[in-house]
Amino acid sequence: MSNRDIGLEILDGLNEIKKFKQGEVSLKTSELSEPSEPKVIRLQLKLTQSAFAGLLGVSMRTLQDWEQGRRSPQGPAIALLRIAEQHPEVFADLH
Repeated sequence: MSNRDIGLEILDGLNEIKKFKQGEVSLKTSELSEPSEPKVIRLQLKLTQSAFAGLLGVSMRTLQDWEQGRRSPQGPAIALLRIAEQHPEVFADLH
């Protein structure tokens, strides 16, 4: 069980926003890069289409559409591809 005080965390966040609006602090931001093509990532992980689709939670047909350029990954799929590319050990632990 966690000893987190969610109320205190929310108040800290609100205070940080207030300080930012008053010009007292700057907030940390970062730009996320686009992941490589799904096929490139899959081959780096040495996975079959079936296995990679299963790990991403998409149908094999969807993965094939991505790899053949008929469709592009959207939303959470992009985030999963980014994780698969930048932290392949996570996917290695799953299969």
